[in-house]
Amino acid sequence: MRNAAMVLGIIGGCLAVLVGFFSYGYTEAVNRFGEVDGLLVQVTDPALIRSASFVAPLLAIAGGAMARIRALSGGLLLLLSAGLMYYAFGFNVFTMFPVGMCALAGLLAVSAGKPDEPKSHF
Repeated sequence: MRNAAMVLGIIGGCLAVLVGFFSYGYTEAVNRFGEVDGLLVQVTDPALIRSASFVAPLLAIAGGAMARIRALSGGLLLLLSAGLMYYAFGFNVFTMFPVGMCALAGLLAVSAGKPDEPKSHF
């Protein structure tokens, strides 16, 4: 379970990086070039989008990397990342896989009661 959490967390984090690049770039483009009727409209809270674009992928990749040895800490980071992505970006066609993978990885890591290593987090 820890290996699956690690792989899903890192892949989910890499996909979250792509979502973050485009989300941050969109808010910056609207700031720089202005709104275009029917095409570009600024989001209600650009600071939230920008900070989530940076923090959520970092939490996911770090949580995935930690999931093998420190499953509880890694799982909590993964769940926090999934929650932040869901809160900031919502659930749509671009975020369904990063949010889903990070949430599943977090659940797998937290529920790994009998670890691969001789040391348990419970």
